[in-house]
Amino acid sequence: MPESCEAEVVLPAHLHARPAGQVVTVAARFGSDVEIVFNGRTASARGILGLLGLGATAGQTVTVRATGDDAPAALAAVVTALTTP
Repeated sequence: MPESCEAEVVLPAHLHARPAGQVVTVAARFGSDVEIVFNGRTASARGILGLLGLGATAGQTVTVRATGDDAPAALAAVVTALTTP
């Protein structure tokens, strides 16, 4: 049965093109589905346009959810990408 996990992250920088691109690159390494949730909206961590559309800015909290066989590793990697300015 696939694992599911989530974490809350306070963004150190705006989720603009460069950080969103890094998140997409990292998420693509894993088989798990990873989502970023902000302000009632959800976007796949594999879609840069969806991530940009969330409008999350520095200091705001997003929730990262991962579901799949490698969910803990995918979650940790995406959280690291989000918190590394």
